[in-house]
Amino acid sequence: VQLVESGGGSVQAGGSLRLSCAASPDRHSTDCVGWFRQGPGKAERQGVAAIDGRTGTTYYANSMKGRFTISQDKSKNTVYLQMNSLNPEDTAMYYCAAGCSAYGGSWLRGLKYTSWGRGTQVTVSS
Repeated sequence: VQLVESGGGSVQAGGSLRLSCAASPDRHSTDCVGWFRQGPGKAERQGVAAIDGRTGTTYYANSMKGRFTISQDKSKNTVYLQMNSLNPEDTAMYYCAAGCSAYGGSWLRGLKYTSWGRGTQVTVSS
């Protein structure tokens, strides 16, 4: 699965951004999709949100619930991450991951996915 993220940028605290993850035009390319982020100086990527494209079931990290919304447009093979009420702690490189691996654990772990995009930078200023 090939993935291209877009929609990152610089916003002030309290602002919003919508990230897009365009997947290759394969029938199953968006069956499993997750958004991850890696903040400055952080060694690991943090799971933000995920969606089971087959059922529409969504998953969120606790700190993102109520602020972030993941959604999909199957006709465009695209998954979105709407981010509201952004704060400086949300500053990070945001990555899209897709492709269902054999890992049966949390959807917010990178092991769940087989392919990764290159990321899009989100910077939130105070």
